[in-house]
Amino acid sequence: MCLYKSSNSTASADPRVCMFSQRNLQGLVSRCPDYEFEDAVCTFDEVDLLAPRPSVIFPVGQKVANRLAKRSIINSINPGVRKTRFKKNYTLFIMKCLFLSDLLSLNSLEGWRKRCRTAVCWLVESWAGELYKLKGHLKILSKFDYVILNCSASVKPIQDMIKRPCFYMPPGVDAIQFCPYPDPPVKCIDVYNLGRRSPITHQKLSEMAEKKQIFYVYDTINRLETSNHRQHRSLIANFSKRSRYFFANAGKIDLPFETHKQGEIGPRFFEGAAAGAVMLGDYPQNEAFNNNFDWPDAVIKVPFHSPDIAEILGDLDSQPERLKKIRRNNVIQSLLRHDWAYRWRKILEIVGLEASHALDDRENRLKNLAEEIKKTS
Repeated sequence: MCLYKSSNSTASADPRVCMFSQRNLQGLVSRCPDYEFEDAVCTFDEVDLLAPRPSVIFPVGQKVANRLAKRSIINSINPGVRKTRFKKNYTLFIMKCLFLSDLLSLNSLEGWRKRCRTAVCWLVESWAGELYKLKGHLKILSKFDYVILNCSASVKPIQDMIKRPCFYMPPGVDAIQFCPYPDPPVKCIDVYNLGRRSPITHQKLSEMAEKKQIFYVYDTINRLETSNHRQHRSLIANFSKRSRYFFANAGKIDLPFETHKQGEIGPRFFEGAAAGAVMLGDYPQNEAFNNNFDWPDAVIKVPFHSPDIAEILGDLDSQPERLKKIRRNNVIQSLLRHDWAYRWRKILEIVGLEASHALDDRENRLKNLAEEIKKTS
């Protein structure tokens, strides 16, 4: 077992929260926002962060356990995570999962459910059209008292299947780390196209870069892993703060066979906005998006496949005052609405726990920074 104590200076000897992290088991960079959330909560609540390590059989064990759970044959196999016996009681147990398959690692925790008064699972990806394949995983999910979902269209289907209260919650971001103020750096990156991208749009942007018309930053490796999530998030934040344009599209927009065309908001929208970039992309047309990005020009609609991207950028570059207002508004709205502090407060409200003074301090800091930015020209 690897147990990290909360960095909250007011934390007591017996923290009220146990947070179960995948950080020592899974290194995909797509999980780094989840680990960022965990780190953030540890700064404004009383937390024991439990991060077990894999055994030698984990690479194979997780595949076997996941296959069996999909078939509903068995869902109690430890996929190869070193065992942990709970020796303390907690008011709240929380686990943030990227996939339902992450829940299998719970089989390494002996007595976790008896030791924790309330249990919450925050599930990032859950495509409604794929749930019928995951009955065994959903049985594990039903052990939780509350389920938080990033996929708004999956709330009702999962709630009907597991008979537990389910809530939609959008992704978040460390809005202070991504904030370019109070000393905005030079926006030396013209276009930042992180993660999934259209080959058509990418080709046109690459041609512009070859002609030295723009400085274009993008990924060149398909399966990205990191051994240091904090450095990776710092790198993304620093690139984003220095970017004029930032692409953000609906989650897994290039995999309609997996999402069944279910449009959801991914973390890119929150990162680009918090960094003060002008966001371009094919955003989901749903209530969740409209509620969370309801200010003018939060995202400029650009089709996923845009062979005319050079013309689009040229037109936007001819409107400097509009771009200045967009960047400023994106930062302010992120500070006031999309920091991890607001997500954690909502979870505490759901489970009926009071917020800590450290959480109040974090929110005051966010609001004060937003007010300072409003005063700038």
